[in-house]
Amino acid sequence: MFVKEFMTSDLITITPDTAVPAALRLMGEKKIRRLPVVDSHGKLVGIVSDKDLLHASPSPATSLAIWEITDLMSKLKVEKVMTRDVVAVPEDTPLEEAALIMADKRIGSLLILRDKKLVGIITESDLFRILLDLLGGRRAGVRVTAAVANAKGTLAKITNAIYAADGDIVGLGVREIPDSDHLRWEVMLKVQDVAKDKLIELVQQEAEFIDARETSV
Repeated sequence: MFVKEFMTSDLITITPDTAVPAALRLMGEKKIRRLPVVDSHGKLVGIVSDKDLLHASPSPATSLAIWEITDLMSKLKVEKVMTRDVVAVPEDTPLEEAALIMADKRIGSLLILRDKKLVGIITESDLFRILLDLLGGRRAGVRVTAAVANAKGTLAKITNAIYAADGDIVGLGVREIPDSDHLRWEVMLKVQDVAKDKLIELVQQEAEFIDARETSV
């Protein structure tokens, strides 16, 4: 999976000379939280978030008159508050690499490039939706969790047993158990067409059972 498969390509952009109130109105109308900033040639020069714009707005406690605030804000341009050091990645960047960059840099979005041209954006909300799909969050079934040894073939044995029972795996997640020195992993499977008790029995043959519950959408 690559970022180009999940990015928003119908981009809404603004220019550096856009007034802050206009940028805020645009975000409100389009229900978005970030706007890429491009110059007159379409070259990416920055990005601005709703927080950037709101922090630039006067406090309600200001002593300025309303007409003074309006005049002041109309003169404040996006170029004064935007982030110029934009983090962008090529469209063929693996999804997990993009997520790692966002987590390590503590940013909520990544701009996507094709041949150095801006073609899309992927946000933390997109990653949440992808995680939901990967774990089968929108599918009914039996959700079973187990701890397995970090040994080759362990997961294959569990999935083969489910397949032999005519089960359909519609969600899967694997993570290393903290403080296990890479020796143990937690596996979550969302399975359809196998009864809960039968699924527990199958998993216990190869792993340490943790939890099982039926889910519906």
